[in-house]
Amino acid sequence: MRTVETVRMSTKGQVVIPKKIRESLRIEPGTWLEVRMEDGDVVLRPAEKSPLEWLKGCAKGQPLLDDLEREHADELAKEAGS
Repeated sequence: MRTVETVRMSTKGQVVIPKKIRESLRIEPGTWLEVRMEDGDVVLRPAEKSPLEWLKGCAKGQPLLDDLEREHADELAKEAGS
């Protein structure tokens, strides 16, 4: 399926993914996206893993990692509650 919509980039380089596309791809707030250039086009797709998931386990038992995981969980809980 090919869907084409036109959006405008903000002065901060931000774009809004149209609702119809977000819903069909199940993109929700907090979803990590891969952004790449392919044959001169910008391609966005939901990432298989977040950058934090790629790192998970590589420093297991390290106090800093435990603190970051706790902080990340707190942020997700706050976002879910808003």
